[in-house]
Amino acid sequence: MEINLRQENKKDFESVFQLIEKAFEKEEYSDHKEQFLVERLRDSDAFIPELSIVAEIGDTIVGYILFTKLEIKNETQTFQSLALAPVSVLPEFQGKGIGSKLILHGHEIAKDLGYKSVILLGHQDYYPRFGYELCKKYNIKMPFDVPAENCMIIELIEDGLKAVSGEVVYPKEFFD
Repeated sequence: MEINLRQENKKDFESVFQLIEKAFEKEEYSDHKEQFLVERLRDSDAFIPELSIVAEIGDTIVGYILFTKLEIKNETQTFQSLALAPVSVLPEFQGKGIGSKLILHGHEIAKDLGYKSVILLGHQDYYPRFGYELCKKYNIKMPFDVPAENCMIIELIEDGLKAVSGEVVYPKEFFD
């Protein structure tokens, strides 16, 4: 099973929409609207084309990941970071390492683009294997009430979070 990772293009939009819908269909902790979030983010200032990535097997898109710009702000400073949302794999291809490949590939591209960290809300048992740690370790807070064990961050470079603290400011598209 050869998996090809590449930047998403306009011809992929419909397939990606359907993939995300299927991937989150049975997720308990989902509003089942992630596909609409992706559409809004593609049209926003937070969108980074290089970080909208599909995984293909043959001609079929089986996975997708998106990283978008966000900020961490405190009383005196603003720091740039990325949000990972969503990572999606078709149900019949889950558990085969496709999500892991998308995450690691995305981290490499983000690092190459100069980003120092990535923030996410996700399963506390899944993301630590990639190096994600609790946001509270860095005194970084979410702008809404969510369990601390689901709020995670990773440094893409050594000391990427040195002196970073504050509240996460998501693009408005996350709340539409």
